[in-house]
Amino acid sequence: MRSDTLIRHEGIQALQERLGPVEAERFILLINRESFDYTEWQQTLWQDKSVDEVFVMAKKHSEQIAGQEAKPA
Repeated sequence: MRSDTLIRHEGIQALQERLGPVEAERFILLINRESFDYTEWQQTLWQDKSVDEVFVMAKKHSEQIAGQEAKPA
């Protein structure tokens, strides 16, 4: 199991890679400013999807990540 510090570091790194440093910072500020109920968000996130559809999406995502990890850096 990874430590909270490592997860935080990897999360920031992922945000910066995807959004760039300025927009990553803006995203973090937005999250900190807004009240956000993670549990409520999770309950409504896939309301319009069946279990099978979510499974297919998760499988595709997992395959994409595995493919990225297999590529040499």
